[in-house]
Amino acid sequence: MKILLLGEYSNVHATLARGLRNLGHEVTVVSNGDFWKDYPRDIDVSRKSGPFSGVRLYLKVLSLLPRLTGFDVVQLINPIFFELRADRLFAIYHYLKKHNKTVVLDAFGMDYFWVSTCTYDKPLRYSDFNIGPKVRDDLSAVEEQHDWLGTAKERLNKEIAASCDAIVTGLYEYDVCYRPHFPDKTTFIPFPIEIGPSAPVSPAPPLKLFIGISRGRSAYKGTDIMLEAAKEVKAKYPDGLELRIANGIPFDEYVRMIDGSDAIMDQLYSYTPAMNALLAMSKGIIVIGGGEPENYAILHENQLRPIVNVQPTRDSVCHELERLVLHPDIIPRLRRESIEYVKRHHDYMKVARQYETLYKQIIAKKFGSKI
Repeated sequence: MKILLLGEYSNVHATLARGLRNLGHEVTVVSNGDFWKDYPRDIDVSRKSGPFSGVRLYLKVLSLLPRLTGFDVVQLINPIFFELRADRLFAIYHYLKKHNKTVVLDAFGMDYFWVSTCTYDKPLRYSDFNIGPKVRDDLSAVEEQHDWLGTAKERLNKEIAASCDAIVTGLYEYDVCYRPHFPDKTTFIPFPIEIGPSAPVSPAPPLKLFIGISRGRSAYKGTDIMLEAAKEVKAKYPDGLELRIANGIPFDEYVRMIDGSDAIMDQLYSYTPAMNALLAMSKGIIVIGGGEPENYAILHENQLRPIVNVQPTRDSVCHELERLVLHPDIIPRLRRESIEYVKRHHDYMKVARQYETLYKQIIAKKFGSKI
């Protein structure tokens, strides 16, 4: 098959492309590298800084459109698949849909259905937008609500979701937001991880803890609370904990920094480990973050429990981190289970085959033929 992957979130499309190519497919990745993270891509569509940056990118995208035709599958990382205003993307989406066989929408992150469902319906006990019945009021959450609710982004998301051929949800949280609206076209497929060598096991204390801070999104992702908790435990057990902090660094540097860590702190308001956490787990690094029962259930995982699950409070994070510091005997098991968990559910070749199956199914359903 000839496959076009448009956009990037946390290395998902770049990793999926490698898997699909190994299966013999022709894959093109067009993205901005997910901003400063600078993930690999075949065609760069970064929005350069300076005056008229949007106009310059828009003209570049228009010039690229003839090369973005004739694909069996076009997969969009998000309704905002280029760094352009939503009202400019309607026509581009229509062009892509007309000149390619099928379109798949990823439900991997920020979009209308995620914002609206968590703000109003609240099916999750906590999320980026609610804690129980209370809607979060931190600035980043409010900005995203203003950005996606009652705007051109909402209209674009609704149109793409209604007219595309399939929707892929990458985490339990996103599945909850899309499946009620589109039960017949929503498919859950785990994120792909290319499994490399495991990190060395620390021979002795201190526990080496890594925390990555996203630029401008610390409060929104809960890393502000996690960092406070880590500093509190560090002060209580100065010889038992070594704290490593990274702030808005490129992906390659991030990977170098997590190597040699015993544990990392991930997003506080998540039910599930996402790409950075899964990468760490593949190396045998313990994740402190989202590991709710629903995460294991959607994967049909009944044995492994490698994630140190925390509730979205400072006390919960302190309690779980202190438990790791005081009971280093549990670390080897969590390390082994972390690696096995990723191998079972997220190995990039296994995930690529799941996508391959989905693509063949939607093409057969739409055209009555197989590839």
